[in-house]
Amino acid sequence: MTDALWLLLGAGAFFAGFVDAVVGGGGLIQIPLLFSSMPQHAPATLFGTNKIASIVGTASAAIQYARRVTLDWRVVLPGAVAALIGAWFGAKSVAYLDPSLVRPVVLALLIAVALYTYLRPNFGTDAGAPLPIRTTQYRIMLIGVAIGYYDGFFGPGTGSFFIFLLIRALHMDFLHASASAKILNFSTNLAAISFFAGPGAILWKVGLLLAACNLAGALTGSTMALKHGTRFVRRFFLLVVSALIAKMAWDMVA
Repeated sequence: MTDALWLLLGAGAFFAGFVDAVVGGGGLIQIPLLFSSMPQHAPATLFGTNKIASIVGTASAAIQYARRVTLDWRVVLPGAVAALIGAWFGAKSVAYLDPSLVRPVVLALLIAVALYTYLRPNFGTDAGAPLPIRTTQYRIMLIGVAIGYYDGFFGPGTGSFFIFLLIRALHMDFLHASASAKILNFSTNLAAISFFAGPGAILWKVGLLLAACNLAGALTGSTMALKHGTRFVRRFFLLVVSALIAKMAWDMVA
């Protein structure tokens, strides 16, 4: 690869890591960049390479958040296990179903999420009344397995769906939802790597470059989110969901 291509991939991975750390959606940047710059490789190889970068960025963001945001691990860990299991089965389902069939449904759901969040200015700006621990655990496990399956099967908007549902069903604010979503997303990335990894299935040199740049972007993004708080994350969430809607709509008509 040329030096210019290495530079382009690194810059894209940095920005993807930044976006992912705040609200998720880094795949909107990183995956199209990989596919357009390295069309000679099989999709499974590029997806696996992307996950190497994603899991490093997600892990670093999760650590940053966990140091500064109080998380209830009695809730987050069961959700992470459920997300891992869901993502594994989602990845296996790709062999039997065409992921593109779900694109119109996902587009409609993203539009609904964006409208709901926009029309409710106070949505996610403050934490709601706490739920009983058992209720919270059951709900986060359902969210984990459902969105985990979706991430393994299709993927775009996973972080946004995690955040929206954690706020809506578990009464979190945007900052705590984003922090918790990083733990769940780490599990889905781990499941994907386990599924895609194999002889020649990952471009390790490219993956390590992307991982280093994704890490730098994730550290920058999580620092910004922690510094500016819930309202910053909410505005960024709406921006990223709008971009996802535009990208998916364009893909459907192009």
